[in-house]
Amino acid sequence: MRLKGKTALVTGAASGFGRGIAERFAAEGARVAIVDLNEAGARSVADGLGDAAIAIGCDVAQADQVGAAVQATHDAFGGLDIVVNNAGWTNRNQPLMDTDEATFRKIYDINVLSIFHMTKACVPLWRGAGGGVMLNVGSVAGIRPRPGLTWYNSSKGAVNTMTRSLAVELAPDRIRVCGIAPVMGATGLLEQFMGLPDTPENRARFIATIPLGRLAEPQDIANAALYLASDEAEFLTGVILEVDGGRTI
Repeated sequence: MRLKGKTALVTGAASGFGRGIAERFAAEGARVAIVDLNEAGARSVADGLGDAAIAIGCDVAQADQVGAAVQATHDAFGGLDIVVNNAGWTNRNQPLMDTDEATFRKIYDINVLSIFHMTKACVPLWRGAGGGVMLNVGSVAGIRPRPGLTWYNSSKGAVNTMTRSLAVELAPDRIRVCGIAPVMGATGLLEQFMGLPDTPENRARFIATIPLGRLAEPQDIANAALYLASDEAEFLTGVILEVDGGRTI
């Protein structure tokens, strides 16, 4: 039980990578807040985890809702040790001039502004408690961009840089901040990333760019998150861990 006695909050946890992270954390002894805009989906995941989990509906782009989610987690479990900023959004893979301002703003609100809100909500608690762990799910797109996803790529570059800067500034407070940079996975955003229907032929085209020859699975990201959140990684901060099958090489 590598997270026994710890409490975690995971955003975007009703499906995909976030669900995988939340379920793995619970299996390792953590109490977990399943936080998602899709409250019904979050409740379904939490119900499957029993007393170890609660569901919280939250728009991560809204400061008041993020603050309320953090407070609800703290009230339910008596503390908060780990936050995973996993919720994300992308434009459809297309020429950069075809993306409108509203889509650009949504990408940055969900991918970047959400971390600002979460930091503001969590850091005071962690300073009082003597430390904490924040994990930000970025993307290999912020390291090795794909054409057609310029605005998404740039948001994930911001996440990676923000993660490292937070790590430096918060280290004196014993707050560790690390990032995970996945390659594309078989999640609800896959067709958006490809800009093509999810057919075996189109998947094969994208998989051909990944040296280990497959997409990321939720358990891949969950395993990385578990290590970074655990006490085994107590001397790691500012790390951007590429979980990418070699894509960024």
